[in-house]
Amino acid sequence: MIEEITTAKSNFDLTKKSAFSKEDEVFTSRSYAALLAKNTIPYSHKKLADNYMIIKRIFQFQAVQSRITAAEKQLLAKYDFNTLEYTTMKQMYEELALLQKWSASNDEKLKTDADAIMEIRTKELKFIDANSYVTISNEIYRGYVALEHYFEEISKFRDK
Repeated sequence: MIEEITTAKSNFDLTKKSAFSKEDEVFTSRSYAALLAKNTIPYSHKKLADNYMIIKRIFQFQAVQSRITAAEKQLLAKYDFNTLEYTTMKQMYEELALLQKWSASNDEKLKTDADAIMEIRTKELKFIDANSYVTISNEIYRGYVALEHYFEEISKFRDK
């Protein structure tokens, strides 16, 4: 009897830990998105986020279904970025922080490229959302989820 209780207790502890770590993981990604959102957000990011969220809230789906072009893939490759479906959450958060910094740069070429990359990312997210399909169905490559959280967070905040 004592052995059964001990076994049951250890099984409960294991499930409790795994459930806690999963919640902790979600909290960490959302809180990181919130921290990004509280930084100085470029107007271009806000505009893209508001556009994406309005369409998603009103229509519940994205109508834009075009993939990114070869030229857009080259721009991503120029800065050593993967396509969105091959991007991890950590990579996406680092990329978003970098794009925010570049958008505030004095270098016009870097600003233009940062805004173009953000538009590419939005286009990729709309494609994934419209098709409810990712070619890689892996838990590691979930950068699109991080981007969507980022858009949700920055569309909540307004300049005062």
